[in-house]
Amino acid sequence: MLQTVQVAVSGATFHFDKLYTYLVPPTLAHPVVPGGMVLVPFGRGNKPRMGVVLAVGQQEEAGRCKELFDAAPENARLTDELLGLVRFLKERTFCTWYEAVKAIIPYGAQYKPAETENGPRLQKQLVRHTEPEYSLVGALPEKPKPTAKQQAAVAALQSGPLPQSTLAQLGLSRAVLDNLCEKGVLQKRQVDKVLDLFSHIPQTNDPIVLSEEQQQVYDGLCAQMEQNKPSAALLYGVTASGKTLVFLKLIQRTLERGKTALVLVPEISLTPQMIRRLKQTFGGRVAVQHSALNHTERLLQWQMIQAGGADIVVGTRSAVFAPLKNIGLIVLDEEQEHTYRSESAPRFDAREVAKRRAVDHGALVLFASATPSVESYQAALEGRYTLYKLTRRYAGQPLPAVEMVDMRAELAAGNSGSISAALAGRIRQTLARGEQAILLLNRRGYKTVGMCSGCGQVIKCSSCSVPMVYHKSENKLLCHYCGKAISPVPTVCPECGGKVRYTGFGTQRVEEELAELFPDARVLRMDQDSTSQKNAHENMLAAFARGEYDIMLGTQMVAKGLDFEKVTLVGVLGIDSLLFSQGFRAVENVFSLVTQVIGRSGRAGAAGRALIQTMDPENSTLNLAAAQNYEAFFDQEIMFRKICLYPPFCSVCIAAFSGADENRTMQAAARFARLLGTEASAHPGMPLRILGPAPMNIVMVKDRYRYKLTIKCRNDRAFRQVLGRVLAAYSDEGLPSKASVTLDFNSDGD
Repeated sequence: MLQTVQVAVSGATFHFDKLYTYLVPPTLAHPVVPGGMVLVPFGRGNKPRMGVVLAVGQQEEAGRCKELFDAAPENARLTDELLGLVRFLKERTFCTWYEAVKAIIPYGAQYKPAETENGPRLQKQLVRHTEPEYSLVGALPEKPKPTAKQQAAVAALQSGPLPQSTLAQLGLSRAVLDNLCEKGVLQKRQVDKVLDLFSHIPQTNDPIVLSEEQQQVYDGLCAQMEQNKPSAALLYGVTASGKTLVFLKLIQRTLERGKTALVLVPEISLTPQMIRRLKQTFGGRVAVQHSALNHTERLLQWQMIQAGGADIVVGTRSAVFAPLKNIGLIVLDEEQEHTYRSESAPRFDAREVAKRRAVDHGALVLFASATPSVESYQAALEGRYTLYKLTRRYAGQPLPAVEMVDMRAELAAGNSGSISAALAGRIRQTLARGEQAILLLNRRGYKTVGMCSGCGQVIKCSSCSVPMVYHKSENKLLCHYCGKAISPVPTVCPECGGKVRYTGFGTQRVEEELAELFPDARVLRMDQDSTSQKNAHENMLAAFARGEYDIMLGTQMVAKGLDFEKVTLVGVLGIDSLLFSQGFRAVENVFSLVTQVIGRSGRAGAAGRALIQTMDPENSTLNLAAAQNYEAFFDQEIMFRKICLYPPFCSVCIAAFSGADENRTMQAAARFARLLGTEASAHPGMPLRILGPAPMNIVMVKDRYRYKLTIKCRNDRAFRQVLGRVLAAYSDEGLPSKASVTLDFNSDGD
């Protein structure tokens, strides 16, 4: 009998993404197992392509089957659970098999084809992640007389093997060590590097002290977790109620039970503070996974997790795939955040993956937020999640006092700046007391729009249907969608020759305005432009915590999860534009953002205050956020969702079409809608509404036109099978050449 394998091959389109059968040659150096990485000949030219083995079998004859080129070592395989997640992503998100594999395995642990004298072979993407390890195997010879360095090397290795990096810290060079190997005193072998990324954070071992309310929540969660069966809970707690302390105590109990814990945060800017809390409490058995790490750092951390060297993993969305074993607890902090949803293939929601992993491990998945998503809170009210509440701030601090500032009155009084007189006065008082302020403006750049004063033409990106943004420090206009730049900045309209005026304000402009108003204040700007350097988030936040800055000005990254004792003032600028943005979650996002940023104020001894600048001071969403009244907002929002049929009362699938020609793109979208209607008609009981085709909010990005269908449906297996058949029919008609199509069940609607 011949051994065969079913392989998912890289580079396949969705329509041709099936499993291919290959023969396993007996000459392979490594056994081939499910989840293993292989190199296969593909297509007429037998070009080498990467693949992952989904199944192993046997057959009597070779037939037309080709042989594998190569197979990776068995320890490089996906575990059965991670292989299950590949199938989960493939079935739920309409990605290809290999897109799912690449989402789960970090770049450094993947392989690539390489040509050798023995033909195509696998080569690791990274080879710099190993180092020599030395061990003592013999005695130092008496002659010639050993040097002091040689004696020091032998002494250092008396208690066991050590890697070269550790010995280098003792002043022992590789030349000294290799010379001892030649003498038969030491033995050398290559081992994976070990990287403790945040070893500078000391473990304090301080006891975790809970308030009475926190203890009640902890006791309930602990009892639920110790049932050893999959379950979900929602921890809704007002800002500064001490949710993190409850996490830490639960993680402590998880480790006592011999299980592991996974902690997810929505943004890189939130990881430094969470890492610090975990490292201070649990020390070196905390591993980190997020995109700000370089490939080598991420690989070494991943290998440490895979080898069982970490009990706790903390990170952003991709950390949900960390190869932890025996998971007892999964925490998703700020669970409402859209960044838990991937915007590229596979288009997964980390919350859904977390629930799947909880089922696999019999674990508790804990969603936590001061502003839970409408879907999660509804699930808790219906009993699908267990609801726990923290209604009081930790240590009894009151919620911040909030003022609404009417910017219409400011304009009438002649103030056209971005900072109102009321906010300027509060900042001045805050600085005089030696306290700190946070200002939120969800718009980076200097001024937002260049408009001709003659014909009214706005300067837009030539590849995208969006206005370009003026960045003063670089003296250029920049497209925030494709990165295209214009420099120097135009002052004359290309259409009529009129004068171009730049209006609006971004973080760079407000930073300049603050310098004019408060010349002695130290201002820290945090946005995508200022945090592009490695470790920028951690370094900036640490400097602000040390009191090296008085005012932190930033985009959404300053709004959530941050905890600074000296911050007593928060200002919200330019929030009105978000209130009227597209997408059914727009109002929910504004409520969450404003509630969260207000909660950064007054978290320690001094009372907090917040000011919201708006053209619509009577707006109910802003006023409910100012009052930190989530329940009233939920009652208002759930009624809107029910009347207009949006989640949680249905699922929404956005079918997005992208093509070089606008008419052909729109026609392809319309044809997809007809194919879906025809296929669905064979299932009379299937709930379905198809809206569109309609242009996306940004109709052109990178020279490609974008249209969408909004499909309101029930996201179950039957409907996904219908979609799969429609995609196949769309491909059979050659429509992908007119417009590519992607399906997304996690989009906000644009």
